[in-house]
Amino acid sequence: MGKSLISEERHPIIQYNIFQESVTIIYMPGYFFKHALFFLLFFTAFVFLSQNAAAQSEEEMKVLLMFYREKDLVVSPTRHPKHISQVAENITVVTAQEIEDMNAHTVADVLNRIPGLFVSFNRDFGAPSLIFTQGSEERHVLVLVDGITWNVMASGAAETNSIPPGIIERIEVLKGPASSAWGSALGGVINIITKQPGDTSQPEGSIQASYGKKNSQDYRAELSGRTGSVRYYLFAGRRRSDGLRSSRSFDSDSLYSKFNIPVIKDIKLNLTMGYSRPYTGLGDFPDSNISSSAVFRTFFATASIDALLSSKLSLNLSLYTFRQKASQMNNTLRSGVMRHSGKLFLDNNQDEKTIGASARLVYEQTNHTAVMGADFYRGSLDQTITAGRFLRLMRVPKSSATHPDIDKWAIYANDTMVFNRLSVTPGIRYDYNSITSSFVSPSLGLTFRLDGKTILRASAARGFTIPPLSFTSGGGLFLDPNPSLDLEKVWSYQAGVESKALKYLWVKATLFFHDQKKAIQRERAALGPPAFNDIYINKGKTRRQGMELELETISMYNMTFQGGYSYVNIKPSNMAGASDIYSYNIGVRYDDGNSFKAQVFGHYVWWDFDKSYNADYNDFIWDITLFRKIYARKTTSAEIFFTARNIFNGSQYNVGEHKNPRRWMEIGMRFGF
Repeated sequence: MGKSLISEERHPIIQYNIFQESVTIIYMPGYFFKHALFFLLFFTAFVFLSQNAAAQSEEEMKVLLMFYREKDLVVSPTRHPKHISQVAENITVVTAQEIEDMNAHTVADVLNRIPGLFVSFNRDFGAPSLIFTQGSEERHVLVLVDGITWNVMASGAAETNSIPPGIIERIEVLKGPASSAWGSALGGVINIITKQPGDTSQPEGSIQASYGKKNSQDYRAELSGRTGSVRYYLFAGRRRSDGLRSSRSFDSDSLYSKFNIPVIKDIKLNLTMGYSRPYTGLGDFPDSNISSSAVFRTFFATASIDALLSSKLSLNLSLYTFRQKASQMNNTLRSGVMRHSGKLFLDNNQDEKTIGASARLVYEQTNHTAVMGADFYRGSLDQTITAGRFLRLMRVPKSSATHPDIDKWAIYANDTMVFNRLSVTPGIRYDYNSITSSFVSPSLGLTFRLDGKTILRASAARGFTIPPLSFTSGGGLFLDPNPSLDLEKVWSYQAGVESKALKYLWVKATLFFHDQKKAIQRERAALGPPAFNDIYINKGKTRRQGMELELETISMYNMTFQGGYSYVNIKPSNMAGASDIYSYNIGVRYDDGNSFKAQVFGHYVWWDFDKSYNADYNDFIWDITLFRKIYARKTTSAEIFFTARNIFNGSQYNVGEHKNPRRWMEIGMRFGF
């Protein structure tokens, strides 16, 4: 976990606080053109090789033209299934098969491979993470699971290590404001869609187990099918590790279920329920003389009804409840110099409860789809901070508590109109909340198909993010509340092209510009004596601009090459004096279509943290994963897999006290039936 802008010598523990804004990306003008040139030369070589390779079969060319075969329909842009060729927004989709081929243990492992996303985490097994889109703050990114907001109310960020990757059908990442559809989502949306129930009377499923360094284990079992008219999906999982680095550990149990129940003709009831309990040893921090750990408990349940009112009109009604309890425990190190080493330093306990409802009406014609809907939300937060003796000597109260709540409601509408090669999608949403002012979020998206292989995209959108409850009500050490905080607001413009016109190569390029106003910043000692506490205020403007580039080849001799590049420039530089970040993704996949699969993936990110962080990230991190099928019958199969991570012992960490693991390996088996 990265160092916080709210840390300083008088209260060092805050830099590891998972409940507040705990990481701000630090940027600096880098060697953009040199790296861009390297990237383009690298993939020009791929194009040259592909053009001079042996002639591809007609079937292979069909595969290229069906590049999005598994990703044709997405729901995130308009909240209703829509063909990706009509989507103007900058969106990336990751499927369940791709997640399985990564052998990912957390959602952060998956998101770290997506251009435009910057994930701050130490890469340990089950490590906490913070997610940034195109240079946004972590609180600007809305994370959804089954339509439920996963973001923590106190900090605004989302902790995704409580979401087991095994339940995910696909992840839709919408980069840029999504407020016209989802409300408070200035930076974007990560929409996690869980697996669907089965449709066979004979149960289907899988059992998977893996074991690696430092007793790192991942066990999963899933079952799906149909009994009578009821379809079901069930999942149970356990992940644990002693920590790939000293003093870090992880232990999590997860349960999930989903049912589809026909009520009467054209009306279906959907039920989901999930529970997870990740415990994380955050590590020892000798410079601050602190040892920190955290435990989350999440429970959620949803009920929805899908009704087909006519051949052109459908209705969805849904209800949900979400409970998240989190505790961070901080003790002084026994080896430290404090008089009360090994004792309580600071405990932070939170209990969040939310209930919500939504209604959506969809009217569809051949070339016209209108969506109208409403959302309702109520959330409450109980937070208690308990300080140890050392902090009490600094006049920190022994215990303090806050109990804020928030009510929200919204109405929205959008329409997708197709005129031959042109698709036009206007959208608008009105949001009200009980903390700040209301907001109207318009958007307009255009796609134009030049031919059967190239699509042009352009979009403009207005977005916002509500300030976290800890900013407006307190609930932080050395932090005073500011109930006058307003929404952070942005106007965003993006344009791009996606093409399969180059022989054997798919290319997607996007330019973006985000003009943000009323950006929230932390003011040091703003209220003066006697406490000299900090406060958050709306201050100034921020402009984020940059580009993304993604490339992938068709399979050549069973091999596929892929790459990605992201660059973000911030003006003016943030509080840490940062201006630029960038990342590279490079991957090679092999699949013989029968019994053997392999992939090698490399990731590089340039954060450019201040020297005081003792950070080190000037390396590619390379992972390799191998799958070998050892048994296959009509309805059953078995395969073994092997993963080696950080195979060249690269360094990518944001804080010197929290280094990423060196090379480590694991082996496992998966049995399907």
